[in-house]
Amino acid sequence: MTAPAAPLVGPLVTLRAPRPEDRDPLMAILAEPEVAVWWVGYTPERVQREFIDAPETARIIEVEGECAGAMYVLRGEDPEYPTTVMHIFLGTRFRGRRIGEEALALAIAQEFADGITRVTLDPNVGNAGAIRSYERLGFRTIGVLRDYQVRPGGHLEDALFMDLTRSDFPDGPPLPSRG
Repeated sequence: MTAPAAPLVGPLVTLRAPRPEDRDPLMAILAEPEVAVWWVGYTPERVQREFIDAPETARIIEVEGECAGAMYVLRGEDPEYPTTVMHIFLGTRFRGRRIGEEALALAIAQEFADGITRVTLDPNVGNAGAIRSYERLGFRTIGVLRDYQVRPGGHLEDALFMDLTRSDFPDGPPLPSRG
């Protein structure tokens, strides 16, 4: 097992390893309708397993000492294809301040510093707000992943395949401006 990543600190956001006391705030955020529509099927056991018990891949997005959301940072292991896949969610009351963008920018800068050359995301094609945020950071749409995500009721929906490379931003994308 890999050790938890050291905290990353930006102007508004701290990305840190999960702690046991994060489980209930994460459950509350995942139950918000605007989050639950994209992050389906999270139970306390699943949050425990995928976030709290996975400090090597999970990061808590902390704002002013409060759990504002979380992200996965899933680094590939093939040195010929140094790619990281990221997934992120943010509580609705933390939206509109570019907090998610700052969290991604911090994580991407660290991945690039560690030798990763590409970060990918795969948002649902209907998640327009997330797609706009990713594009503001410099992510480009590579294509459509057809029938990619199994949704409630068993129907399939498409996702975008987006990436940002170290050649786009050698030190990672700039932190979002707030002025």
